[in-house]
Amino acid sequence: MMRRVVFISMLLMVLMACKRDPTINFPPPNTDVVLTSTNLPIVWIETRGRIIDRYQRIEGRMRIIDNGPGQLNYADTKAHPGQRIDYEGYVALRYRGNSSFNDSPKKPYSFRTLDGPMKYASKQKVKILGMGKDDNWALLAPYSDKSMMRDLLAFEISRPWMEYTPHGRYCEVILDGTYYGVYILCELVTKGKHRLNLARPRKSGIEMTGDYLVEVDYDDDVHYRSKHHPEDSNGHALTDRFIHIQYKSPDYEDLNQAQLQYINRRIDAMEQALASPYYQDPDKGYRKYIDVMSFIDYQIAMELGHNIDGYRKSCKLYKRRDNVDGRFKTVVWDMNLAYGNCKLRDGWRTDGWIYEINHLLYAAHEDLLMPFWWTRLNSDPAYTTMLHERWAQYRQNNLREERLMAVIDSLATVLTAHGAMQRDSQAWPRWGKYVWPNYYISSDFDDEIGFLKQWLRDRISWMDSQWGFTPTTDQAPSTVRAD
Repeated sequence: MMRRVVFISMLLMVLMACKRDPTINFPPPNTDVVLTSTNLPIVWIETRGRIIDRYQRIEGRMRIIDNGPGQLNYADTKAHPGQRIDYEGYVALRYRGNSSFNDSPKKPYSFRTLDGPMKYASKQKVKILGMGKDDNWALLAPYSDKSMMRDLLAFEISRPWMEYTPHGRYCEVILDGTYYGVYILCELVTKGKHRLNLARPRKSGIEMTGDYLVEVDYDDDVHYRSKHHPEDSNGHALTDRFIHIQYKSPDYEDLNQAQLQYINRRIDAMEQALASPYYQDPDKGYRKYIDVMSFIDYQIAMELGHNIDGYRKSCKLYKRRDNVDGRFKTVVWDMNLAYGNCKLRDGWRTDGWIYEINHLLYAAHEDLLMPFWWTRLNSDPAYTTMLHERWAQYRQNNLREERLMAVIDSLATVLTAHGAMQRDSQAWPRWGKYVWPNYYISSDFDDEIGFLKQWLRDRISWMDSQWGFTPTTDQAPSTVRAD
């Protein structure tokens, strides 16, 4: 009887471990990879046998070596003493992400830097890899994005436009002695002096009106459910679908009743203005509640990437105090399925608008649809005039085709110059294989980069034709695929 009880207890423990640690269902990285030297920073993480969890942080130790531009970093620190330690200390570590977590064996992480062991520690703001001091960081894990550059490409494209765009650096990660591949150590879109620099809202008065960061996303942690449903292409409400908004800063748990009521009313007022018959009115319409140029810049980024996750997932909005600027603004984030990387819901196409695909999402029984905001905005001639003018402005500057190709080439060189891409491919073999939700199955890195470049050329050409921009001779799209 005792043996039976012990067996059942052990079985329950295994089942619980499988439930909490989905990595059990995925193969680990190839352990034959040897990292000797690299042009990328090296990040060591030690968990001392603790199981990394998605929801609860665990204590870890992190060490980052970065000898600076033009210098190599060496994994054998005994043979190469005196290397520059960019960061060394305790971290509170967990998994992060949604599809990048659930559908990939190469997991992304979130970590907080601490001033000591986790049980007794406080968060500690530190500079990492040249990025401004903060205590909240991400390690993005490019996997389905075989170019490993779509997020960074989107950041570099958007940086000149937006008030804030995250910074990120490629690095190579060794977790508990095992090589885990190329990651992007990245700023998160959070409150912070070197990020959104949001003031803390107070309990009353004008100081209660800001600053807030919210996010349109999954319904797993709903703090606000819109009173307005997504709409189909004919403007009819899809009453069995909802727009869900999560409160990120301050944390939902830290909002008092007055603050919660305020931000609820402000979101409701914005949506009501967009849904109203007078939504185009410059004084009474949506312009009171959104920074129009910020929304235009966000739309350009989402449409240029034809990002299937745009608008409806990880769509971050923030507002400052009403006496500073009480209008909602946007931030670009989560572009790993963009630029032709997704075969689902026409995500691979170089024509068509992502904000108009609710009919495809609905037919596929997707729960998350595009908020009605975007079709309303694009039905306002004043908005679309500004949008087309902004596109023309960028196409003559940072969205010139030659500049975009140069950014891609630069990122590719960083990945290939000293074998980082090859090591990642050895750890996670996937050339010539379908990885969800790839549209194009590339045979090698050069093939993937060639596809990315040509897809971007074709997309830009179509958007030019729709938004009335005629490139000059030196901007004319190439008809030859560049591999």
